[in-house]
Amino acid sequence: MIHTRKSLWRGAIAVAAVAGFVTSAAAQMELKIMAPAAPGGGWDQTARSMQQALTQSGIAKSAQVVNVPGAGGSVGIAQFVNSGKGDGNQLMVMGYVMVGALLTNKSPVTLDQTTPIARLTAEYEALVVPADSPIKNAKDLAAAVKADPAKVTWAGGSAGGVDHIAAALFAKEVGADPTKINYIPFSGGGEALAAILGGKVTVGISGYGEFESQIKAGKLRLIGLTSATKLPNIDGQSLKDQGINLEIANWRAVVAPPGITAEQKKALVDAMDKLNKSKEWTEILKAKGWDDAYLSGDAFAKFLAEDQVRTKEVLMSVGLVKS
Repeated sequence: MIHTRKSLWRGAIAVAAVAGFVTSAAAQMELKIMAPAAPGGGWDQTARSMQQALTQSGIAKSAQVVNVPGAGGSVGIAQFVNSGKGDGNQLMVMGYVMVGALLTNKSPVTLDQTTPIARLTAEYEALVVPADSPIKNAKDLAAAVKADPAKVTWAGGSAGGVDHIAAALFAKEVGADPTKINYIPFSGGGEALAAILGGKVTVGISGYGEFESQIKAGKLRLIGLTSATKLPNIDGQSLKDQGINLEIANWRAVVAPPGITAEQKKALVDAMDKLNKSKEWTEILKAKGWDDAYLSGDAFAKFLAEDQVRTKEVLMSVGLVKS
């Protein structure tokens, strides 16, 4: 009996030791997160929010953010795929913007060369104008675009991304030629915001979170959201509520480099699962106004493959990509 008890006791200690090792191994993860855009935009905000939540929650020992701007993530993904091969401690933030930009830029490097890990958030687009703009609502903007689409200048993210697609779909929906829109791409949210506030463009388009502080300060006017209906906690109407049938959401996710092992992939997916359930991440989502759109592993890989096909069809329909 004594021998049996000692054996059980030793076994319990061994199990606890293994569990402790696994936990500490996860906490020892030293991540490098690439934001393939300039500081200030949605990808940069996502990467730095991840950095904060991962380290504060103890999911990772450290998380370093690196910015590699250019061409809607085309520059960043090329560097990520070529230099990160086999590295299970690297992640790159990406999303709907990159899906479109890689198609538009005819990038030789594609998302098929990465390892899908998890979709994290979704955010509807916001259309804004300077506070002193004569455009008061979405119908005013629709009238201006229909009268002369080239005269209305749009500031948004990279060419072929969700901002560009939304602007083209807006023109198409109000009866203007989407191939004639005057869209000016910016590699970072800070640069686009400066152009909008400076009156250098007619209208700005991006995720609501990038404009929120300026809207609340009275420097920008929100003229519409690309949601199905009015969103809670946001003082503004959807485009649909104003008679313009346009609904589109931007999503953001993380991928790993090519060539990682099944064990490395599982460790990264597990880390993202824990991140999504952490109170630190939940608080960030609430503060930023981001929707939880979590999807990980093989389910996210399936979504990503299907979304690339859908996005190409949309880009072709509005003349941004040829077959």
